[in-house]
Order: sequence, then C-alpha cells, then structure tokens
Amino acid sequence: MASHLRRSDSMALKATIFKAELQIADMERNYYHDHALTIARHPSETDERMMVRLLAYALHANEALSFGKGLSADDEPDLWQKDLTGAIELWIDVGQPDDKRIRRACGRARQVFVYSYGGHGAAIWWDQIGSKLERTSNLTVVSVPAAASQALAKLARRNMQLNCTIQDEQVWLGDTEERVQVDLVRVKVPPARVR
Repeated sequence: MASHLRRSDSMALKATIFKAELQIADMERNYYHDHALTIARHPSETDERMMVRLLAYALHANEALSFGKGLSADDEPDLWQKDLTGAIELWIDVGQPDDKRIRRACGRARQVFVYSYGGHGAAIWWDQIGSKLERTSNLTVVSVPAAASQALAKLARRNMQLNCTIQDEQVWLGDTEERVQVDLVRVKVPPARVR
C-alpha cells in the first residue's frame, strides 16, 4: 500500500517532456548510431542536470541503455542497462549521490558510473565521500567541468537535434548553432584487472 501511495505522489509532480534526436559518432567504441530519445525532466531537475544525463547517455549509448526514474525513485539510477536476464550491467547516476547509494549500486550492478558536475561543489562532495569508496572495484567517477555543464544547459530545448562526437577522450556535443567541448576528468577508476 505504501509503495502505491509513493508512486501516486510522484505522479502528482508532473515531469516536463523533452525530445532529442541524437546522432552519436563514438570513435573510441566504433559506435555510430542515431537515437530518438524522450527525456522526462523531474520538476526539481535543472536543464544542466538533464543535459549531463544526456551526455552520459551519449557516452554509453547502445540499444539496451535506457533512462531510469532517477530523481523520482530511490531504487533506480538516472540511466541503466540490463541484460536479458534482468541483471543490471550498468548503473549511471548524475550529480552528487551519497556514499550509501553508490555502495548499494555497486552491489547491484556490474559497473557503476557517477557523472558529477558543479565545479567546486563537486570537488568538495568527492573530498567528503571518496575515502569511503576506495575499495569499490566496479565504480568510475567522472567530473564534468562547470563551464562545460553550464554550456550544455544552454543547449536544452523541448525539441533538440544534437550530435555528439567522441574521439581521443575528447567529447563534443552540440546542435546546428553551438558546439560544446567537454573535457571529462576521471576522479576514480576501477583498479586494473589481471587477466
């Protein structure tokens, strides 16, 4: 009964729907596809956060990747990818989740990525929780520089035609008028595995 009440409470907060036609040319993964995306933006979500979610989608895109409920549900990420058995292969959160949420995600998914943004605030967040997550072997934390995430926010439209190019660890995301270069900073990477 309680879960039913929670679901209806979250439905009362109406999401804003955004549509994005996203062309991806990822030379790192040899992935070249177009995606027609529908993005539900939670009332408390900013354009900046939504566009970092879209960036994360572009970086990990494949046919099995989908948007989760994110801010609307504690037990779902912003993006995830499941295998045919329903096991979670990839869990992606955006922002500054607490260490308990990240550890829980690491226990549920094969790989976990966190894309933080917000400049100095993101650095303080990681300084506070980073030591608690040192032993996680399947966690990658990536920082999106503040100038880049703010520039991405300016691309947000209800209907977007975007292209993303990924090459030599450089990322460009833009539309016909503006192109944003995103220099991602890897804050934490899983330890190298011995094969």
